[in-house]
Amino acid sequence: MGSNSAGRAVVPVLAAALVLSALVCLLLGRYPAPGLMPLRLLSEDPTARAVLFGSRLPRVIGALLAGAVLAGAGAAFQLVFANPLVEPGFLGVSSGAAFGAALAMVLGAPLGPAVSLPAFFFALLALTLSTTLARRFRYGGGVLRLVLAGIAVSALFSAALAVVKYAADPLRVLPDIAYWTLGGLSGMTWSTLAYFAPPAVLSLVLLIVARGRMDILSLDEDVARSLGARPRMERIAILAAASLGVAACVAALGVVSWAGLVVPHAARSWVGAKARASVPASMAMGAVFLVLCDAVSRAAFPGELPLGAAVSALGALAFSRFLMKGKTRIVR
Repeated sequence: MGSNSAGRAVVPVLAAALVLSALVCLLLGRYPAPGLMPLRLLSEDPTARAVLFGSRLPRVIGALLAGAVLAGAGAAFQLVFANPLVEPGFLGVSSGAAFGAALAMVLGAPLGPAVSLPAFFFALLALTLSTTLARRFRYGGGVLRLVLAGIAVSALFSAALAVVKYAADPLRVLPDIAYWTLGGLSGMTWSTLAYFAPPAVLSLVLLIVARGRMDILSLDEDVARSLGARPRMERIAILAAASLGVAACVAALGVVSWAGLVVPHAARSWVGAKARASVPASMAMGAVFLVLCDAVSRAAFPGELPLGAAVSALGALAFSRFLMKGKTRIVR
C-alpha cells in the first residue's frame, strides 16, 4: 500500500514538472535577448513565432521523447536483469547503434529511416553479444559478468566506430559524424521528429504495456516459470522494445549516456521498486531531466554545449551521490 500511495502522490508532481519544464524551455533562448521570451512578442513579432514554433517546439518535443525513451529503457534493462548498474550504454546497445548509424552515413544514407534501421540492427546485435558473453564468462558473479561483457562489447563497437570515422570523407562526412557522436538536439526539426517519434512512441507504449511482467522477470528463472512466465522469450521482447527506442534516439540525437542509468534510481527512490510505478515515473523524470539538460547546454553559455556532455556531467554527479548515500543496491 505504501508504494502505491507514494506512486499516486507523485503523479501530479511529475505532471506539473513536465508541463512547467517544457514551457520554460520553450521560452528560454537568445532571441530577442538571452533569457525568457516575453509572450507578447508572439503576437507582435513574426520572427519570434518562427523561432518558437519552427525551432524550439520540435526541439523541446524531441528532448521530452528522448528523455522518456532513454530513462524507460534504462528502467527496463535494470528490472529485466535485476541489476541496478545496467543501462543500454553499459551493455553496448548505444555503441552498437552509434556504429550502425555512422556506417550508414559513411555509405551515403540520408538521416532518417535509412540510418535508424542499421542503428536498430547493431543495437540488437550488441545486446545479444553482451548477454551471450556474460553467460560464457567464468569469472565473478552475474552482475560482474554482465558489466564486464558490456564493457568488452562497448569497446568493440567503439573501435569499429573509430575505423568508420577513419574511412569517412574528412571534408564532407567526418565532421558530421564527429559532431553527431557528441549528442545534441540542434538538428531536431519537424522532419526529424517525423521519423524519430514513431519508433520512440512505439517503444514507450510497449514498455508501458509490458511493465507488469518486468517484476516477474527480475526473479529467478524457476520462480518466474512457476508464475507462468516464459523468461527467455519475454526478456528478448522487452529488451528489443527498449533497444528500438534507444536506436531511434541514437540515430536522431547521437550518443547521450547516463540518463538511462541515473533517472531510474531517482524514480525508484520516489515511487518504490515495483515496475508498474517505477517505469512510468522513470519516463516522466527522464523527459524532465533531458529537456532541462538541453536548456542548460544551449542557454548557459554563449555557444551551445554538446548535449551528451551536459547529460554525462550531471548524470555522473547524481550517480555518485546515490552511491555515497547507499541508495544503489545490487540485487544479484
